[in-house]
Amino acid sequence: MKLFTCQNCMQLLYFENDRCEKCHAELGYLPLAEVLSVVEGDGSSVVAMGEPVGRYRRCANSENGVCNWMIRSDEEGQYCIACRTNRVLADVSNPTNLQRWRVVERAKRHLFYTLMRLGLTIRNRQDDPEFGLAFDLLVPECGTAAPVLTGHDHGVITLNLIEADDGRREQIRQEMAEPYRTVLGHLRHEIGHYFWDKLVDRGRKFEVFRASFGDERVDYDSALAIYYANGPVAEWQNTFVSAYASAHPWEDFAETWAHYLHIFDTLEMAASFGLQIKSSELADGLPTVDLKTTKLESADIGELISQWLPVTYAVNSINRCMGQPDLYPFILAPVVIAKLGIVHDLVHRRLRGDDDGPSD
Repeated sequence: MKLFTCQNCMQLLYFENDRCEKCHAELGYLPLAEVLSVVEGDGSSVVAMGEPVGRYRRCANSENGVCNWMIRSDEEGQYCIACRTNRVLADVSNPTNLQRWRVVERAKRHLFYTLMRLGLTIRNRQDDPEFGLAFDLLVPECGTAAPVLTGHDHGVITLNLIEADDGRREQIRQEMAEPYRTVLGHLRHEIGHYFWDKLVDRGRKFEVFRASFGDERVDYDSALAIYYANGPVAEWQNTFVSAYASAHPWEDFAETWAHYLHIFDTLEMAASFGLQIKSSELADGLPTVDLKTTKLESADIGELISQWLPVTYAVNSINRCMGQPDLYPFILAPVVIAKLGIVHDLVHRRLRGDDDGPSD
């Protein structure tokens, strides 16, 4: 994520803002330009001050206080790129569900920002019925026994909106003995399954995948049953980014993918603030970090991690000063860093044989 400023008064803006808190200008996000822009005008057509200047209209979900993204006036449809992927939605006339939906959409737009920033194509089910992405955002219905399970199935990501309730999510986190559980983390994990289908399966990258993550042909249901019965494999920290990653190669990839997005997005924001960390004040052997000069797209995974680790030490320590848990409570073993490198190379089309992958 990067910083945004109001074109009207130069106030610092957050990605989620729909109004400048200083000058009260109306704001809208232009997804293709990656600009949070002041917009002027009423009705179905407004003028954006941010580059490129042009005429836009708001996503229909802005009426629910859910979305601040804009649609070009010459585009068809009433929903923005992110909201077009919603396939099934819980009853949001219920105020509790509406608030949950707002939390989920905020995380989903953050996810979409990073995917688009990385140049990853996102197609919805209407445009691509076979391989398009869709979200089912649901809650368990009263009087029914069937649970709503968060997961991915051939391009459809299901999310239980209860995950948007902080108290319930924290309860689940503790029950599952997880160090980290957020709505954005869920979405980053599940989109990892979607891009496994696209970049590894349809991209025919099985050999490089299996060499690092293992053979995905191992029965998935049996592997998960063993994991939930016995817990993670012994000394999993030496090989996997999380305990759950040890359950099956698909889950290992999805967890690693999620962490790659964590790292890329956070480093971009740190660079936007011009973050510098002096190595003399840290442990011996750590580099001086000057993220203003970091080229995230062109860096190899070793360069990214050499920037990332000092940042985690700093922000974890800052969080502890506020009585908060570590922002990044994970250890990246060398094997895990190598797996992050595979994800990095897949994202940036650096693996040999890319010409036999999907053209989109």
